[in-house]
This record gives sequence, structure tokens and C-alpha cells, in this order.
Amino acid sequence: MPFLRPPDGFHLKRKTCVVTSSMSRRSLFAAGGAALTVALAACSSNDPLADQANAGDNKNYIAGDGSVTEYGANDRKDPVTFTAALFDGTKVDAANFPGQVTIMNFWYAACAPCRLEAPDMQALNTEFSPKGVKFLGVNVRDEIAAAEAFERNFSLTYPSIVDKDGGVLLALTKFVPPAAVPTTLVLDKKGRVSARILGVADKGTLKALITSALAEN
Repeated sequence: MPFLRPPDGFHLKRKTCVVTSSMSRRSLFAAGGAALTVALAACSSNDPLADQANAGDNKNYIAGDGSVTEYGANDRKDPVTFTAALFDGTKVDAANFPGQVTIMNFWYAACAPCRLEAPDMQALNTEFSPKGVKFLGVNVRDEIAAAEAFERNFSLTYPSIVDKDGGVLLALTKFVPPAAVPTTLVLDKKGRVSARILGVADKGTLKALITSALAEN
């Protein structure tokens, strides 16, 4: 598949969002309607050049499919299940997710679209963490030095799982295509995937999806 070399960061691809039949009208209006027609891009995960962490040089990226999907409460699968570890060694068990809304963002340091969305991820983390929302990165490629450099550069305060072995990606393969990084998942208060964004997460759209998940009983 040919790689795209986009100008000024990455190539934007517009496509109307893909949703389930039971998508929440509340989320559509909260996002401003047009916000759900999102310009998205994603980067391939075929070349582990962690030393590009600070370069942002646009190598090795493919376009995402531009889809934003929200699953109605009756359409959601079982709660996600996996165990993993953060870069500091802290264990993570998805069995502990129920009771809160959880945001999982799949990324790696040399991914230009990941760099583009990082400030918005941190801004939303700052806004929603006081409301009990848990942000969690899933780093699919990097050694700790590259990951920590990325986190420092973008002042990220939420932790990231180490997933070089692909265990978390495999556990969530129904929702996260291997070549679609970045991808962001919203988990509801029962630990189920309630929404997914393939490619760069539009800030307004993700905010609407989080707000919708928080409003659920």
C-alpha cells in the first residue's frame, strides 16, 4: 500500500462518520453535528523507528478511514478484558475499569497524527479527570525513553500502557485495527466500548462522546 507524505504534518481525509443505528442524538447535537464529519488520518505501525520520537518527520503513515462510531447501550459487547503494565511497572487490569468512564488512546512517539492530537488529549484529560474520567494511553511501539520524551514534550499527565508485545491490541482487535494508530476508545461505566475514533480525535467530537458516556446510568 503506498504511503502518503502529507504537507505540514499529515494528509487530511474527510469522510462522514460511521455510526450504529442506535447512535445517540444527544451526542450529535452536543458535537455540533458537523463536528462528526471529521478530518482524520492514521499512521502505519510497520517501522519501529523510536529514535524519530522528537522528529515528527511524517514517515511511514497511511490514511485512516475517517470513522467515528458510537455504539448504543444495547449494541455494546462485553466489558473489555486484559492485563498489562504501565511504563513505571504499575499493573493495569481492565476488570477494575467498571464504575468510571475510561478513555484509551493508542499511540507511539514517531506518529505525526499522534503528536497532532496529543495537546487535545491532555486538555480533555484536565477537563474530565475531576469528573472521574480515566485517560489511559496505550503505546504500541516505543521503549521507555522515547515514550517519556513524547510525554514531556506534550506535558501529558495521564499514564500509558506498554504494549510492544501487542497484548492489549490483540485483546481489543474487534475495535482497533493493527494499522490504525492513533485510535481512541471510550469505555462506558460498565467497561464496554461505547465509542471509537479511528485516526486523529477531533476534540469537540471526543468531548461529546465522553459527555454522553458520563450521562449514562
